[in-house]
Amino acid sequence: MISLVSPEMEGYCVENTTPVPDYVANLARITEQKMPMPEMLSGPIEASLLQLLVWILRARRVLEIGTFTGYSALMIAEALPEDGILITCEIDPDSASLARKYFKRSPHGRKIELRLGPALETVQTLDAGFDLIFIDAEKTEYPDYYEASLAILSPTGILAIDNALWGGRVLEPASDSDHAISGLNERIRQDNRVRQVLLPLRDGLMLVRRV
Repeated sequence: MISLVSPEMEGYCVENTTPVPDYVANLARITEQKMPMPEMLSGPIEASLLQLLVWILRARRVLEIGTFTGYSALMIAEALPEDGILITCEIDPDSASLARKYFKRSPHGRKIELRLGPALETVQTLDAGFDLIFIDAEKTEYPDYYEASLAILSPTGILAIDNALWGGRVLEPASDSDHAISGLNERIRQDNRVRQVLLPLRDGLMLVRRV
């Protein structure tokens, strides 16, 4: 993965971002100690941005495709109103087990519903009207996640797609994952149904809204 900013600048940004709750910080430490590929964590800056989007949108229904250990889900849930709900999809039972453990520790965990299984199957069972949808799962399925998400996004909702720069490999795609992400970026660029901005945040975050 390429580094868009120096470690020193990254640290400065984290220091000047509101700290995550202690139980979220603890989850990050446990994930780094016990889970393979802990770099899959969204991290404090991106998770805080998602949380801010929930507040800005006054979101009540949020969908997350790719829970991992629940870091971003916990941050999103904190910003939801008391009657809000986050449906988060995960296919790996070990990741889901750790996530559920920390959802129980959160005062906002009751707002989170974790669905274990293929995300596309879950999405097909959901009614439209999601205010925010965050995609961070199997990269080769990103094009399918995109279309499925647009179909259930509210008219004023935001679709956030993680890893849109894919470690810089979008510039010279080689693998199936590379082509899936670079191809999706191109599809979105030409999609007259939406407006978008690709942020050079972490590994790239694409924000999309319908028009």
